[in-house]
Amino acid sequence: MLPEIDLADPVVLHDPFPAYDRAREAGPVARLLVPGFPMWAVTRHTEARAVLTDPRFALGPDSYALRPDIPERCRPYLRSMGEMEGPEHTRLRKLVAPAFTARRAATLRPRIGRIVHSLLDDLEQKAAAGPVDLVTTVARPLPIEVICELVGVPEAGRPRWREFGAVIAAGNGPAFAEAVPGIVDGAIAAVAARRAEPGDDLISELVRAQAEDGDRLSDTELVSLVWQLVLGGQTPANLVANAVEALLAHPDQLAALRVDPTLAPGAVEELMRWCGPQLLTVPRFPSEDVEVGGTRIPAGEPVTVAIAAANRDPRVFADPDVLDLRRTPGPAGHLGFAHGAHFCLGAGLARVQTQVALTALLERFPELAPAGPAQRAPDGGTWRLADLPVTL
Repeated sequence: MLPEIDLADPVVLHDPFPAYDRAREAGPVARLLVPGFPMWAVTRHTEARAVLTDPRFALGPDSYALRPDIPERCRPYLRSMGEMEGPEHTRLRKLVAPAFTARRAATLRPRIGRIVHSLLDDLEQKAAAGPVDLVTTVARPLPIEVICELVGVPEAGRPRWREFGAVIAAGNGPAFAEAVPGIVDGAIAAVAARRAEPGDDLISELVRAQAEDGDRLSDTELVSLVWQLVLGGQTPANLVANAVEALLAHPDQLAALRVDPTLAPGAVEELMRWCGPQLLTVPRFPSEDVEVGGTRIPAGEPVTVAIAAANRDPRVFADPDVLDLRRTPGPAGHLGFAHGAHFCLGAGLARVQTQVALTALLERFPELAPAGPAQRAPDGGTWRLADLPVTL
């Protein structure tokens, strides 16, 4: 009898980690009870890495079961790299990967720093009147500002993209469906603007690549890439908020990072392992019957990797439930950014943003403290905060 995790259970939604721990220690595979979409879940780190690199477990249109109800004209733009496999996925990823390397992310550090300090100015101004919400004031706005600059969304169009980013970061399905036409139109407008006036940004690079070889990138693919890269870059919103909440709850770790800011890169890796926002990967579908950890998974049935379980697997991480910013990373590494061909494209950018945000926040506000209990959103797939009230 395989262990089961009920994602409709309020106890699991409030704190999923005990349920995932029990399931993982019972065996490497569990059943996720998701209303209308039950799945197999791989819970142990070794088996999880194997599934994420096994070509028999493929992504596809059914991986995104809950398609929003949107106008027909927008539907062609919904197909993303996330549901592509093989040569098609490789072709598009190669086009955009140079803009998202760790080296490119490092060169953006000064620009990210300016954005962070501007947001902290706003935080300080609002805190003059009392407790302030770190989620809506800093964590959510940060990634949309950074990614708009990297991708090349013209300044005039950014206010609307900020609204779209807030919708995505808040995980509001109906609001996202309503926003899709505006998002698509915004991407079309951004591409047109960079065709007319190229710059040093990703859209301009993609427009040049298309002009040089039109077979490499269609107009639909170009527009789809733009809006998916902009809105897909929202991971730091939840990571920064989760990280601050975790540090405030662990004063010894908070003090260590304050005293030694050089711990920031390793701290971000540990925070991503311990309280990273993604609890589950996008489901994959085996092309044939596959055995995982002694359990046969039938062809065509949805399978997810339970990142929340694998990242606390004691077979890989010593004392996995302990938050330790000085933890020495092992050769396997955490799965917070997934693994394999679909490893998070923006991982380097997310890491730098989070490092800069945490370092600046702790340096500028040494008296930072919680101002009451934070509210966590009831989301079975993403570990995220609805708010995080603090005092400075």
